[in-house]
Amino acid sequence: MDERFADVGGGITICYETFGSPDDPPVLLIMGLGMQMLAWDERFCQDLAGRGFFVIRYDNRDAGRSTHIDDVAPPSLATLLLRRRAGAAYRLPELALDAVGLLDALELDGAHVVGASMGGMIAQTVAAKHPGRVRSLTSIMSNTGARWTGQPAFKTYPIFLAAPPRDRDGYVEHGVKLFTAIGSTAFDREEEQLRDLIGRGYDRRFDPDATGRQLHAILASGDRTRELGTITAPTLVIHGGADPLVAPSGGRATAKAIPGARLLTIPGMGHDLPRGVWPQVLDAVEDLARTADAGRAAATAAAA
Repeated sequence: MDERFADVGGGITICYETFGSPDDPPVLLIMGLGMQMLAWDERFCQDLAGRGFFVIRYDNRDAGRSTHIDDVAPPSLATLLLRRRAGAAYRLPELALDAVGLLDALELDGAHVVGASMGGMIAQTVAAKHPGRVRSLTSIMSNTGARWTGQPAFKTYPIFLAAPPRDRDGYVEHGVKLFTAIGSTAFDREEEQLRDLIGRGYDRRFDPDATGRQLHAILASGDRTRELGTITAPTLVIHGGADPLVAPSGGRATAKAIPGARLLTIPGMGHDLPRGVWPQVLDAVEDLARTADAGRAAATAAAA
């Protein structure tokens, strides 16, 4: 890995990595809850860069080697279950500012923004609050924050809310168990690669409190449906038809809330990005980006 660091304001330092040429259109990849940028598989990033894009992946705050908010205790289980907003270390708008700050540090006026799960929520927030920085928006396996759509299946709660083991081997086994519960049913899982991913994440930074702070940020941000209605960027919503963690209703609600958004439902896809879905996802992201850039160029020419 060629890890680099950027100060993005507010005392936050973001760890990031790039693929491809800076002369190509930029794509900013934002990962989800409790996950590091490693979850954007290096092969996926290289494939996207090979299609003519400058690809940026990064660790959110409280993930990997970016700044961790160690001075704020994680929320209690009761706080999470009762969706109490008070005491959150930060909310989605602050996570969106981290993304914008990274674009500033890279001297990019905008990017095609792609987010998965919580990363989708961050990407949506960037598009809503900083519209000039988003060339196109792809929201993957995410939701609107509404209480009655995109909610987890009850069977996922015990594993998802359980405290992860502190030893490396136990942590890896816990991660494999989690992804077995929430992953795709119709696509092969590369278990050795998954174990390697989880282990490398543990080695980069193990913080058992960080996921709770990120989850509290999501819950404290509330229902964002009205805000999504202000998004003007060309938008694609991708969701797995077999997602047990963010139910497919979350994708449908997101696409309905964002004007002009297109919904792509992938049968058998769960709450992960197995290699078998990459062609569909990459094709869809590329098509949206090319169409959006062509539209921008035509608008600029017409205004000249």
